[in-house]
Amino acid sequence: MDFKNLLLEKDGHMALITLNRPEVRNALDPKTWAEIRSAVRKCRFDKDVRVVIITGAGGKAFASGADIRSLKEREVLEVLKSESQESLNDIENLDVPVIAAIDGFALGGGCELAMSCDIRIATSRSKLGQPEVNLGIIPGAGGTQRLQRIVGIGKAKELIFTGDLISAREAKEIGLVNKVVEQPEDLLPAAKEMAQKIIAKGPVAVSLAKAAINVGANTDIYSGLLFEKYAQTIAFSTEDRLEGTSAFLEKRKADFKGK
Repeated sequence: MDFKNLLLEKDGHMALITLNRPEVRNALDPKTWAEIRSAVRKCRFDKDVRVVIITGAGGKAFASGADIRSLKEREVLEVLKSESQESLNDIENLDVPVIAAIDGFALGGGCELAMSCDIRIATSRSKLGQPEVNLGIIPGAGGTQRLQRIVGIGKAKELIFTGDLISAREAKEIGLVNKVVEQPEDLLPAAKEMAQKIIAKGPVAVSLAKAAINVGANTDIYSGLLFEKYAQTIAFSTEDRLEGTSAFLEKRKADFKGK
């Protein structure tokens, strides 16, 4: 797919997806959702990619939510064909970590996009929220499910029922954001710094850890523990485990190959 609404760039083991519709504050229309899904798939099948960063161009919004004109004109049954949930499921289930670098508004689908990522870093001027009830609809790209799993059911109900927007500081306090940087120019460097920390670790181990956490978050603890045991067994079978333990004993930096 030729991308018109986003940019996909690679830098070593890092992939950067930039929503590139600044003239509409990176609003998420069906074409953009399809491009997000396609970009994520490219990252999935690129064996060199160990971390993905998603951000928005223009400085005003990570993603301001759905294109309202598109929402008004959409036929009822078209909602069932929407790619938004599937696109975000692909991000959540991507076998490498995904970091959301948020500057400006992350509203509605934009907030849902951020929540599908594993880690969220925001600037101090950012605002997040699920204001869909103001339009007579509800969060439809996973917001009713992911928000409660991240911040707890009570806070999720408050934010969704009121449609209130919250600051990056409050988002960090409730666990919706992992880190806040003061200046916009510090955002991508902070995201890339965290990405490099992850890239330096055993990629198979990081992938297995992500899978185990996701399984545990959506099942009972005993099923999660069983998955963890099998994931650890796989980790022990890798060359990376031998390299990691050898490097520690030899007091040197590990050189992980993802095998």
